[in-house]
Amino acid sequence: MTRSAERHVLQFCHGYDGPFLDCARQYASLFAGTGYRVTTVFLTGVADAEVAAACACDEVLFMEYSSRAIRGLKLGAIGDLRKIAASRNFSFCIAHRFKPIYIALLGTSLPVIGVHHAFGDYKRRSRKLFAHIFRKRLSLLGVSDAVRDDMRECLPKWPAARIQTLYNRIDVPALQASQVSAGEAREILGLSPDAWIVGNVGRLHPDKDQATLLEGFATALPGLPANSQLVILGKGRLEEDLKAQARELGVGDRVLFLGQVPEARRYFRAFDVFALSSDHEPFGMVLLEAMAAGVPLLATACGGAKEVVEGVGILFPLGDAEHLAQGLQHLAAMNEQQRHRCAELMLDRLHERFSDRAVGDAFWHLPHVIEMAPRG
Repeated sequence: MTRSAERHVLQFCHGYDGPFLDCARQYASLFAGTGYRVTTVFLTGVADAEVAAACACDEVLFMEYSSRAIRGLKLGAIGDLRKIAASRNFSFCIAHRFKPIYIALLGTSLPVIGVHHAFGDYKRRSRKLFAHIFRKRLSLLGVSDAVRDDMRECLPKWPAARIQTLYNRIDVPALQASQVSAGEAREILGLSPDAWIVGNVGRLHPDKDQATLLEGFATALPGLPANSQLVILGKGRLEEDLKAQARELGVGDRVLFLGQVPEARRYFRAFDVFALSSDHEPFGMVLLEAMAAGVPLLATACGGAKEVVEGVGILFPLGDAEHLAQGLQHLAAMNEQQRHRCAELMLDRLHERFSDRAVGDAFWHLPHVIEMAPRG
C-alpha cells in the first residue's frame, strides 16, 4: 500500500450495533473542517453501505470478524490493523471499548484515545496491568463524569488529566427533524390518541430495572389521568417476568410491551413523560432523544443519567418506587405552560452540553488532544 501524505485519524470501533453506529458519527464529526481525514474501522459486522454512509467519515473499512474470532490474543485483527495503520499518515487513534483499545495499542505505534461507554472496564487486574504498560501512549475518555470517576478509581496512579469526560451527544436539528409528530408516532406504534402515556425504551434486563418502573406506575396510577398507560419499547430475557409482575400489580391492562422498535428515537413524541429507571446508566442516549422531542424526564439519580437530567427533569433514588410514583404524579399535574417551559430548558441543555458543537469544542480543549493533534 502507498502511504498517504494527508493527516488522518483512525477511529476503531468494536461494531455498529445499537448506539455504536451513532458513536462513530459523533467522533467523526469532531474533525469536520480541521484538516484531518477520518478512517473508521469496524472490528465486527459485515460490510454495509448504509452503515458506511451513516458514519459520515471519509473512509469506512470493515474487518468482518466474528465475535468468536476475536477471543483470546486477537492476532489476526492485530495484524490487519497494523497493515491499515502503515498505509496512511495517522496522527492518532480513537478506539471505542476495551478490545479495540487492546488491538490498537498492540497493532500500531499510535497514541490511542480510549473511549469507555460502561462501568468497570478496568476492574480486572489484567486490564489494570495492560493500561499501566501502555500508559505513555494511552489516554482515556468516559462518556460521563460517572464513568470517568470509575476509571480514575480503578487506575489511581494515573494523572487525572489523562482520564477525562467527553459526553455523548446528538445532532439536535437532525434528530428533531427525524422525530414524527405525536399523533403520527402514536398511530405508527398503535397507541391511543387520547391516552396519557409514560414511555420507557430499553432492554428488558435487570440493569434497566423496569420492575421498579412497573411498581412505581402502579403506585402512582390513582393520582394519574384516568386513561394512563405505561408503554415499554424493547425486548429481553425479563419480558415474561415483567408481564407477570404487571398482572400481579393489577396493571396488566395498562402496560403495553411493544418489543423492539426500529429507530425508536423517531417516536418519542408519542410519550407524555419519559421514565428511565436504570441501575447506574453510564450515560443514557435515550434521555437526549426524549429531550429533543420535548418530553418531560424522570430518571434515577445515579450514574450518567443524573448529569443529563439534573436541573431539567425529576430524579428519584435508584429502586425507590414510591418516589418514582410521586415524580409521575408531579409531571401529570403540569399544565401546558409548564410543559413548554420544561421543553425550552431541555433544549437549552442539549445545545449547551450535549450537542455536536458543544462537545466538539470540549474535545479540542482536552489536554491530551491539544498535545497530539494540532488543528489545520
